Amino acid sequence: MKLDLLGKRSELLETTRAFFRERGFTEVTTPLACDEVIPEAHIEPVRTADGLFLQASPEMEMKRLLCAAEKKGGSGPIFQICKAFRDDEHGRLHRREFTMLEWYRPGDDMRAGMDLLDEYIQAALGGPPCKRTSYRDAFWRACGVDPLNGDLAGLAAAGGQPPATRDGLLNVLLATRVEPTLGQGGSPELVYHYPAIQAALAATTLDPLGIEVAERFELYASSSGGAGIELANGYHELTDDAELRRRLVEANEQRLADGRAALPLPERLLADMRSPGLPACSGVALGFDRLVMLAAGAEDIGEVIP
Repeated sequence: MKLDLLGKRSELLETTRAFFRERGFTEVTTPLACDEVIPEAHIEPVRTADGLFLQASPEMEMKRLLCAAEKKGGSGPIFQICKAFRDDEHGRLHRREFTMLEWYRPGDDMRAGMDLLDEYIQAALGGPPCKRTSYRDAFWRACGVDPLNGDLAGLAAAGGQPPATRDGLLNVLLATRVEPTLGQGGSPELVYHYPAIQAALAATTLDPLGIEVAERFELYASSSGGAGIELANGYHELTDDAELRRRLVEANEQRLADGRAALPLPERLLADMRSPGLPACSGVALGFDRLVMLAAGAEDIGEVIP
C-alpha cells in the first residue's frame, strides 16, 4: 500500500470520527467473535477453530447494546469502526477481512437515516448531495420493467434468464442491468424501498401505490464513470423479535436448499429485542475500504488495505 493511500485512509478515519462526535454519537467496541450469528442466505461467516463465528458485521452486538441501554433510558446514537469477516469473498471489491463502519441513531425513520448517510458521504468525499431513486424507478430506468408488480416472464426476459423465483430474477437484473447505471454523473445515488421479500432486517411499509416494500436503502457511487459501487446498506430497523425470528428461520431454510449449513439463531439478541426491546431506530453499515477506494481513485480494494 502506497504511503499517500495510507494517509488518505487516516484522514477519512479522522473525518468519520469527527462527523459522528459532532452529532452526539458515542463510539463503541463490541465483540466480533461470538457463538451466535445472524443467519443470512448468501453470506458465509468465518469460523474459528474453537467454534466461534467472526461476525460479518457488528450489528448483532450493537443492537444488543441498544437494547440494554433502552432499559436504562437509552444510549443515544452509537457508531463503530471495526473489522468484519465473510468467507469465500475475494475480488476487486471484496476481501475475506475488511473494515466496516456501522451506526445506529434511535428515533430515526428511513428518511432520516438516508439524510444522515447523505450528510456523511458529502463530508467524507466532498461531493454533491445524493440523488434519490426508488428501487422501482431504478429498474424502470435501466430495463423497463416493474420489479414489484411485473410478472416473472417479463423479468426473466429482461434479464435473459429462464423463469425462476422473483427474488433470484431481481438479483440478476440488479447486478447486470441496474447497478451499472447507479451513482453516475458525479453524484452518489441512494436507492430505497426494496421489495418486501428483500427486507432482511428492515421494517416494511406501503409505497405510494399501496405495495408492501422494505424500508431499506443502499448507496451507490462511481469514482471514474464506471459501474456503480455499492457503498452502504441501511434500514429503518425491524424491532419485532417474532418477525425477525421468522425471517431468520426462512434464511436458514434457504441456506439448506442451497447446500449450506444452517446457522445458530441469535437467541440473546432475540431475547433482548423482546425485553427490554430495541428502540425504534435507523442503522447503516458502510464498507470503509470501498469509501477509501473512491476517495483515492483506486480501482482495487487491495490498493487501500494496509
